[in-house]
Amino acid sequence: MKQLLTACLLFLALICSAQGIRKNVSTYSHAQYSEIDINTNKQQSNSTSDSNGRVTPEIFRKKAAANHIKSRTFKNINGADEGFYIVSGVFSDLGNAQNLAQKLKVKGFAAGYISNPSNGLNYVYLNRYDTLDSAISACNSKLDGTYTDPFWLMNVDNGGKSKKLEINGNGTVSKLPLPNTALDKNSAQEVKDYPKGLKAPDQDEKQEPKTNKEETKEELSLEEVTYDMLSPIEEDKNDVSKVRGTNFNEKTSPNATRLIQKADQYFDKMWYAEAAELYEEALNKDANNYSLEILQKAGDSHYYNTNMERAYYYYNIIFERYEEEVSPDQIFKYAHTLKGTGKYSKSKRMMRLYDKQVEQGNVGSKLDFKAGKKEAVLDKILNMELKFGLKNLAINTKYSEFSPMFYNDDEIVFASAKDSSIFNTRRYKWNNQPYLDLYVSKVNKESQDLKAANRFSKKINSKYHEASVTFTPDNSTMYFTRNNYGKKLKRDKNGVNHLKIYVSKKVDGEWMEAEEVPFNSDDYSTGHPALSPDGKKLYFVSDMPGTIGDTDIFVVDVLDNGSYSEPKNLGPGINTEQKEMFPFINDKKLYFASNGHVGLGGLDVYEVAYDGEGFKEVINMGQPINSNKDDFSYIVNEEDQKGYFASNRRGGKGDDDIYSFERLVLEEVVKNAISGVVTELITGDLMPKALVTLLDENNIKLKEMVTEDDGSFVFEDLESNTKYTIKTTRSEFFENVVTAETKKNEVVNVDITMKKLKELIVIEDGIKKLKTDMIFFDFDKSYIRKDASLELDKLVEVMTEYKDMVIKIESHTDSRGPDVYNKYLSDKRAKSTRAYLISKGISADRIESAIGYGEERLINECGNGVRCSREKHELNRRSEFVIVKM
Repeated sequence: MKQLLTACLLFLALICSAQGIRKNVSTYSHAQYSEIDINTNKQQSNSTSDSNGRVTPEIFRKKAAANHIKSRTFKNINGADEGFYIVSGVFSDLGNAQNLAQKLKVKGFAAGYISNPSNGLNYVYLNRYDTLDSAISACNSKLDGTYTDPFWLMNVDNGGKSKKLEINGNGTVSKLPLPNTALDKNSAQEVKDYPKGLKAPDQDEKQEPKTNKEETKEELSLEEVTYDMLSPIEEDKNDVSKVRGTNFNEKTSPNATRLIQKADQYFDKMWYAEAAELYEEALNKDANNYSLEILQKAGDSHYYNTNMERAYYYYNIIFERYEEEVSPDQIFKYAHTLKGTGKYSKSKRMMRLYDKQVEQGNVGSKLDFKAGKKEAVLDKILNMELKFGLKNLAINTKYSEFSPMFYNDDEIVFASAKDSSIFNTRRYKWNNQPYLDLYVSKVNKESQDLKAANRFSKKINSKYHEASVTFTPDNSTMYFTRNNYGKKLKRDKNGVNHLKIYVSKKVDGEWMEAEEVPFNSDDYSTGHPALSPDGKKLYFVSDMPGTIGDTDIFVVDVLDNGSYSEPKNLGPGINTEQKEMFPFINDKKLYFASNGHVGLGGLDVYEVAYDGEGFKEVINMGQPINSNKDDFSYIVNEEDQKGYFASNRRGGKGDDDIYSFERLVLEEVVKNAISGVVTELITGDLMPKALVTLLDENNIKLKEMVTEDDGSFVFEDLESNTKYTIKTTRSEFFENVVTAETKKNEVVNVDITMKKLKELIVIEDGIKKLKTDMIFFDFDKSYIRKDASLELDKLVEVMTEYKDMVIKIESHTDSRGPDVYNKYLSDKRAKSTRAYLISKGISADRIESAIGYGEERLINECGNGVRCSREKHELNRRSEFVIVKM
């Protein structure tokens, strides 16, 4: 019901929002399809190449396999160019992917990363190639010997369409031509939604076109049934034949067309409850109404009426059908409804996409607040352990009660739409509730409950809205919000009736006729006044020129002569690109509601401390004050930490209800933890049932656990600022060991990837080998270096798993030094390698031979007399392992 106060403010935001900015937005596939090569074209060819001679996934797979290169194809990744990418790492955390890409770029690689929204993973690549041959050549040469760590080859196949959004190494997006959507108006393909739990068509399955006799019908559920319109409006005779922005073909239902016309008229008047009802009826009557504009207006009608479930329903259809046509404004609203329905993970992903639009300048001002930081803040909010005692008050009705304010020592003044008038029920068209009036109620000091609410003052309450009141310290002057009206409502040139702040003085115990404050205007709204404890500063909300977002919080000085200073915006530390409203300030903190700062969904309540230097960090109040619905108009007595706020959360008596709370001050609880997700190195698949062990600095086991179904693990109750070792094992995979250091009262996240043992077994030139990374030796030395021991340990793991395996060791040197000495040295290295394997438990009879070949088998051009760098010579100093039997 705070919508009552912000209807006019939001209208300006609506008409000024970035409509029609076409950008690619990824669609998140159902989990069971996230690892399938999916093509959104109508059909697929069964041949290995298409008519244009393009490389098909089958050809790609076979050529990569023939060269012993691990590979994978992804189809139709929004945001990535077609081509072949050498991938060096896979991360669930975007920040880690960005960091690695930047490090690789510093080393001279043309590195970057690709985010795959279907599985939430980020792929860091070393280079991209237009042709398969050039990519395979680069893999075989290990990028001319410049990269020795594991990698694999990714094929991005977008069906040969024009380039989509190109992602560079910094994760930014460049503007490139967009392909036609698969649901283009000229396409004969059937438009069909696949609800959760319903199997989508297989990759190679052709969909049969519907016959003309088939008819798409969707029955209304009980929850979707709405009541009849209360106040129909007269149609504009000059506009009966027009349907705003909607294209109807000859099959469109005439009744549906009239419904859309009427719904558009209601929508333009901001009568969202009635508009939502008519849009739903029209969409259920005729499938041809599922245009982007109508779906958007249906979703917006619910969104502005804070029905996040129904708004999400329509926004989700938009992102399934019109993914390439959504605007940044639509991305933000979709992310907001995802939070409002408790889908926090997907909301995070959508906010990343929104941030990319901000970076490109497609959304208002550029606020430096990245998605990764937002996710960390949201996780912190969800893990907050502040305790409040909440109580729903007796004065709440089936309508809306909100904006409580302290009055005298034992009273609360608040706004209500309960409309106690017997003879006249005046309803406004935002959500079919009566107009707001101010009420006053006594406070029960023990229970904090409010009872016996009475109308505040006949001089203040009018036939339109009054709400959001604040009083001077001596309670002799009040400021409040009211519609802009004289004898009737006043409207601006766009037909919008704005809100204004009024001031009234008490004379002989009675409130006088209210007057406007001078910074009001007929062209913008002002409202939600809040006085500082000394009465010298008046904070308020407005969409006046100079506003950063939809609505901002401003402040003016209240001067001794009764005049005011020029309004001052509180700035981007407080205000965002969205809505800030309902300020309340005491001598310690400013409290306000916002849907622009990171929160749990809808409006959330925030606090920010201040001193002589200004405002400090904005902090979300956390649960249970905040929920995934609208939570706002928070007031508190800092001395006893008791107060009131309003919310439309589930379990209330009506629309917005007022709740009392008591904040329980608890002893500080220190929570130090290490958490992470285990994935398979090549595919990025989540790895459940992996054993994760926590070790201290002395390698003593402290804790161990098995990963959950989503591959996650967490170790809690750890020491602050302490280094730990995390060892991860699972059958048929190499052991992974990483270190992590805890911080004070924070959760540290780590990414762990596992590599399969059998991936070391390869065939080169018809010979089966164990392919480890290079086993390097120092110049003129035969001892096993530390980095070499790590690679040999992998060999031990494979031979331990495959107990019948027998190998022979071949050792090599570079060309420096006499040939005879080099052969002697390489033989010593082969014997040293053999001795190391035996020391690790491998039986001597499983090593057939260990022979050195000197410089007879160089792998590059660095032979006798050729000048080469130390790094190139080092590539020739190596040991190889040939599988004789297994």
